[in-house]
Amino acid sequence: MLAEKSRLELAPCPHCHGTGWESVEGKGVRPCRCKAANRTPTLMANARIPRRYEECELDNYYPLNQSQRVALSFSRRLCDEYPNLDIGLLFLGPCGVGKTHLAVSIIKALVRKGVSCLFYDFRDLLKEIQDSYNPVSQTSELKVLAPVYEAEVLVLDELGANKPTTWVQETMTQIINNRYNDKKVTIFTSNYLDNPLSQGDETLTDRVGVRLRSRLHEMCKVVNITGDDYRQKVRQAGYRFQGMQ
Repeated sequence: MLAEKSRLELAPCPHCHGTGWESVEGKGVRPCRCKAANRTPTLMANARIPRRYEECELDNYYPLNQSQRVALSFSRRLCDEYPNLDIGLLFLGPCGVGKTHLAVSIIKALVRKGVSCLFYDFRDLLKEIQDSYNPVSQTSELKVLAPVYEAEVLVLDELGANKPTTWVQETMTQIINNRYNDKKVTIFTSNYLDNPLSQGDETLTDRVGVRLRSRLHEMCKVVNITGDDYRQKVRQAGYRFQGMQ
């Protein structure tokens, strides 16, 4: 029995055959999943997931209508199929339907697979970039943006929330085009719809521009989520909830 145990312990990983690297179709190699368990705590810390959303998981997202069931299905599919895809998700819907919950749940699941992920509220990212312009700042625009460009999977929450000034438009374009050109998966959430529910409401195009809206549709599967305030419904149903936006 000891000999059998020894052989099992020495058997190379079937994915990397002991090299520490596994092949990814069309993308070369990546660190093997056998190393993921050791890297998970560091990757999770580096993902910058806000404490409010720490308990978000796909398993505790409770869909209340068909659009939310579809959104959950696409989220699970991305987790299952990554890295054999290079298309992200664009969650569109009003406040409180679970967009942020799903986005965070996806990157948590991917981190456990050894994937480097990063979460940013787009408003916070723009503020950090602006602060880097201060002459006394200890950082630079390049240092702020480097992890945004380098993350294998990025969540940009609240896209379009900022007033669409020329600088905001240029910064959005720079970030999104960089990830598009590198074929890196990005997950976006926005409260602004392609087809607003009420006449006079601003559209996604109004907030990000025609060209960027087209680019988003090219690099993401658009997932429209409808419904009443998810947090209130879940609370009434007696479920525990966290970070459902």
